[in-house]
Parts: sequence; C-alpha cells; structure tokens
Amino acid sequence: QVQLVESGGGLVQAGGSLRLSCAASGRTFSSYAMGWFRQAPGKEREFVAAITWSGSSSFYADSVKGRFTISRDNVKNSVYLQMNSLKPEDTAVYYCAADLSIATMTAAVPSNWGQGTQVTVSS
Repeated sequence: QVQLVESGGGLVQAGGSLRLSCAASGRTFSSYAMGWFRQAPGKEREFVAAITWSGSSSFYADSVKGRFTISRDNVKNSVYLQMNSLKPEDTAVYYCAADLSIATMTAAVPSNWGQGTQVTVSS
C-alpha cells in the first residue's frame, strides 16, 4: 500500500501551464509504476499518463501527447505532471495513482489512488 497526496491544481487560462505534484508515502515508492488520471464533470475517469518504476518509459493518452509530461523523483518519493498548452477541455479533477504493474496502470485499474486536485482551464 502507498498513500498519495496531490497538489498544484488551480485555475489557469487557456494556453497556460500547470505542474501537478504527487507525494507518496512508503519506502517502496520506487517499486511502483505511477500514473495520472482525470475526471471531468459528467464523464468517466480517464487515463492521462503513466511512468514505469524506473522512469525509463512513459505513456500518454492521445489527447495530451506533446503537451503533458510525466516524470518522477524516486529520492523525493514524488511524481509530477507538467501540463503545457492547456485547453478548456483539460478541465477536470486530476488523480495520482500507483500500482506495481505498469500494465494495470495503463489499463486504468490501479490499486492506489490519491484524493484528487482540481484543474480548471478558462477560455
């Protein structure tokens, strides 16, 4: 088990940038694949990005490719989501997630979730 706490959400104008952070507890953070998901009002939660335990590979939803970058720091037990060129359709609650399997992560069924942070992009 790992506990996750997101931060960095807020209100930004279209075209702007935000950086989300997720702090994880536990000494086995470096064993976990990490990911970000989002849920917009009235919509299902969707996969955004994921990164392997080593950080050597990352995966993105088509809708964010080229605009978002996921990264991690295994010394600081943290994962980040740099979001550039934000669009109003990126407005959602963003969730950090952790799982021992990158396959489970990209299948959108990770075993550990944070509480979420709101991102609002105004037009």
